[in-house]
Amino acid sequence: MEKKYDAIITGSGSNGLAAAIYLQQQGLRTAIFEQASTPGGATRTEEKTLPGYRHDVGSAILPMGYASPFFRDLPLQEHGLEWIFPQIPYAHPFEDGTAYACYQNIEDTAAQLGEDRDAYITLFEELVKNWNKLEDDLLGPLGIPGHPLDFLKFGLKALPSAKMLANHYFKNEKTRVFFYGSAAHSTLPLTNIASASFGLVLTTMAHKYGWPFPKGGAQNFTNALVSYYKSLGGELHLNTRVKHLEELPPPGLISLT
Repeated sequence: MEKKYDAIITGSGSNGLAAAIYLQQQGLRTAIFEQASTPGGATRTEEKTLPGYRHDVGSAILPMGYASPFFRDLPLQEHGLEWIFPQIPYAHPFEDGTAYACYQNIEDTAAQLGEDRDAYITLFEELVKNWNKLEDDLLGPLGIPGHPLDFLKFGLKALPSAKMLANHYFKNEKTRVFFYGSAAHSTLPLTNIASASFGLVLTTMAHKYGWPFPKGGAQNFTNALVSYYKSLGGELHLNTRVKHLEELPPPGLISLT
């Protein structure tokens, strides 16, 4: 390959696409090299059973794809992306056959929790109210927080383990398990430090924005990112497995994702 780029990204998952889009927006010449025949990594949709029936093969519900300040500022709707917002963002079933639903309205959600009602509202009402002050710092590049006091308040809640935070706020085991359902998206043990942060952020997303999914499948989120990236002049090379850096054209910067 004789063509030269300022930056090369290997892998066309959402992180790789985000990096490539950002660099392309800065005026750099970029290319993405993807070993698969379809971009997206785990954010893909395929016919896996019957013809015409499409299934998300990895991620399906994409609250952060919608709520991320970076993704939200991209004109993805102009590139075919349409979001579906369920009436109930998510629900958590229990072994006894009952379930708790997370509604976008905090009061409606808390009304199911019995004696934990007020504690749930105390935990999430302020987070949802002040999320606009936090999201750029929590979901963006590391730097000096724009609202240090609000950032510190969040950090004090986010730093403990999910189990420690749930035990502190909630009396009922079902309420704790309800919180664990969000926190477990970290794929960390619920006793690990900072595992509470995932439960706090994802539950806050449900109350602030809902948990939307792309109409037609997760692949359409990837397709919109790819379309926008190409509109900026970026290049995507599929079916290109990279085993050694020497196989790539010489860039000014290599980003491996």
